[in-house]
Amino acid sequence: MNLMIRSALAAAACLGLLRPDAHAQTWPNKPVRIVVPFVPGGTSDTLGRVVAEQLGETFGQQFVVENKPGGGGVTGSAQVARAAPDGYTLVVSGIASHVVAPAINPNVSYDPVKDFTHIALLGGPPSAFVVHPSVKANTLKEFEELVRQSNARMSFGSPGAGTHGHLIGEAFLQKAGIKMEHIAYKGASAAMTDVIANHIPASSNTFATAAAHIRAGTVRALAVSSPQRLPNFPDVPTFAEAGYPDLVAITWFGLSGPPKMPEDIVQRLNKEVVRILALPQIRERLEKDSIATEPLSPAEFTQYIAKEIERWGPIAKASGATPE
Repeated sequence: MNLMIRSALAAAACLGLLRPDAHAQTWPNKPVRIVVPFVPGGTSDTLGRVVAEQLGETFGQQFVVENKPGGGGVTGSAQVARAAPDGYTLVVSGIASHVVAPAINPNVSYDPVKDFTHIALLGGPPSAFVVHPSVKANTLKEFEELVRQSNARMSFGSPGAGTHGHLIGEAFLQKAGIKMEHIAYKGASAAMTDVIANHIPASSNTFATAAAHIRAGTVRALAVSSPQRLPNFPDVPTFAEAGYPDLVAITWFGLSGPPKMPEDIVQRLNKEVVRILALPQIRERLEKDSIATEPLSPAEFTQYIAKEIERWGPIAKASGATPE
């Protein structure tokens, strides 16, 4: 009888019935794929590779980054939503793929909340509203008055229709009660180049792209969407300081996976990601690109995405942005 009991207990242990963290004890036993649904070189790619490298060291297994761009992040994200929920396929989720695209594209095949397991917030940079030095406005309020006097003849650029810079710009215009023509560029650098050349007077752009030009004085920053002034740019006020407390936001990215991933793997990944992002050398590396991080649990990160959808979805629809 004792032999039968021991055999049954051993079998149950093998099946993971006796321990809630059974999956985590054997995972990962092969390489883990992290899909970055955007082109190499951007913030999503940087965050994905920083985390992948550190996770590989922690778990003693390869975490391989694969860039799968297309559809504003939809192509790669959709692949992961359909993948097996075994912890071996993950995705760098973000505001473009999980907020903007579902809001403006009726053909998106996934629900951005229900069709993923959201693991951890990685963070991201704020947006900056910048103008050419010839623009006679040193504050956001002064710029608003210039726009009113122009009778909507002024324009602003962004990294593209539906990007975070575009949404911040549109939200600012709505709240200020002013109108400007939006010019969508193919990337933050292109928009910044045209401001520097004075082809357009202003741009709502990724702060990481604008930073060097702000330092050089080739553009003037009127506001940044971070919660507080950035330590390296103490002279740049926040939107909140300029009278727009609702315009506190970052171009965020996170780590997500297919729906119904084992809870033990999710919690283990979350714990490690939070630890990695708090490492001094990682913080220093990310701060150079003005990337802010925030430790959230899986449940908190899921709620964060739901609130971002509620917040930015209507603005994305009203902006007139169309799918790529």
